[in-house]
Amino acid sequence: MKPKNRGKNISKVDVLNISSFGIWVMVKAKEYFLPDKDFPWFKDATLAQIQDVELHHGFHLFWPDLDIDLDLDSLNNLEKYSLIYR
Repeated sequence: MKPKNRGKNISKVDVLNISSFGIWVMVKAKEYFLPDKDFPWFKDATLAQIQDVELHHGFHLFWPDLDIDLDLDSLNNLEKYSLIYR
């Protein structure tokens, strides 16, 4: 049995691809690549953990199972943000 009326898709973030190089996410019709070298926190995460991502306040990505928070501005301007302490 299929529902007659489907609900509106309210998700504004989708994980498009996961590879050995990194992950691709789509946020409000813009695609972002998060390479493993810059975002090592995802390297050992499960598919379910990576796919469980939320968009907060329209500009903040949050992975609750991984306790990872990323601002979209940091994805647009990696050079301005030191995401890894060296």
